[in-house]
Amino acid sequence: MTRWSLRARMLALSALATVTALVIAAWSIAGILSRFVTEGLDRRLDAQIAMMASAVRSDGSVDRALVERRIGIMPSGPDWRWRIDGPDGAIGSADFPTLDAPPPPPAPLPPGPAPTPPPVPQPPPAVAPLPKAPQPRTGSDSGGTVHAREASITTSRGVVTLTAAAPSQVVARPIRAALVPLLSVIATLAVLFTLAALFQLRLALKPITALREQLAQIREGTRTAVDEDQPAELRPLALELNALSGESAAALQAARASAANLAHALKTPVATLALTLENDPRAAGQITRIEGVIRHHLAKARTIAVAHRARTPLGSAVADVVGVIRTLHPALTIDVAVPDALDVALDAHDLSEILGNLLDNAARHARSRIAVSAKAEDGRVAVTIEDDGPGIAASQRDLALQPGIRLDETPQGDGFGLAIVRDLVALHGGTLALAEGRWGGLLVALSLLRAG
Repeated sequence: MTRWSLRARMLALSALATVTALVIAAWSIAGILSRFVTEGLDRRLDAQIAMMASAVRSDGSVDRALVERRIGIMPSGPDWRWRIDGPDGAIGSADFPTLDAPPPPPAPLPPGPAPTPPPVPQPPPAVAPLPKAPQPRTGSDSGGTVHAREASITTSRGVVTLTAAAPSQVVARPIRAALVPLLSVIATLAVLFTLAALFQLRLALKPITALREQLAQIREGTRTAVDEDQPAELRPLALELNALSGESAAALQAARASAANLAHALKTPVATLALTLENDPRAAGQITRIEGVIRHHLAKARTIAVAHRARTPLGSAVADVVGVIRTLHPALTIDVAVPDALDVALDAHDLSEILGNLLDNAARHARSRIAVSAKAEDGRVAVTIEDDGPGIAASQRDLALQPGIRLDETPQGDGFGLAIVRDLVALHGGTLALAEGRWGGLLVALSLLRAG
């Protein structure tokens, strides 16, 4: 199952929050606009009802001439309509819409104290009293929904109902006109918020990207620890990674040291035992078998302990070993031709061990001269070490590289020997070969992996 990346998750959450906020904002603004537009329309309809009420007399009759005069100053349009219902019938727009039933009247109040006697009747005024507060009504006609306001006047002959109606488009048109630029603004805000979220994510995830690059550099061998100067959320992770890297390096060093010590400890006793029993073929065969088993398990141990992400400058390693050899053998001339910017994928300790054994072997057999050279070849590094000594006969070169065979067991030797050096080179993905040098001595050719 494919899991979303942190960047995708955070971007999705940001987009969801942005869209939700903008939808709520648009809905709220549309509701506010609708309320303001509706209130303005109600004021216009209430003014129309007030003008109609001024033409109603106290006895419920309607001054038609006054109504006709004032109708001209009322809001006009194909769907603006009015009507007056009284004791004498209804007058108004011919196509007045059908309105929904009014809401039920409020429940009567509980009985109270006995009413006071009515006042002495007075002659009715010529003009009807003011109407009650207009109430909203809804209805419909062939053009759609209708918004209306209705008020009533109590006269001496009954109730007169005044109704003014306007099409719902009067509310919808200004809202639509306002929502078009509003939606444009919302879309622009959505784009800006998206860009801001992308920029914020880039800044927020930058420390994680840097941490990943540093881990890659540790794997490649160009650094040993990640920076601990991290944001508060990542600093514990950086500390744990550095602790893990340190423990891994310590365990690797201990394993390498144990394998090397075991190899040193077993070399001489096994070789001595093989020489002692060389006249007994059966016993010599068992010794060879034992030595093969030892070398097999030592090779496995060293394979586990190899620092596969190591990176060591070849030039400095050669310079260190050559310096020691020149001190031990001042009469020898040692020529070095190794480029400075040439790194090999070997641990510094293993590289020094390989070079030390090979150069020490060359120094013990050289008459006056040793040459060390190196060059890059298609992702590998070719290293040659040659001397002007007696060399090794072609028929003996393969034998010198076989496990358990020592062509030189003199006390001066302090390394593993050619066979063990060959095994160590092989563990790091390299090869070792013997040949005759240009001065007739031994030439050792190494092919090592180039770092990076």
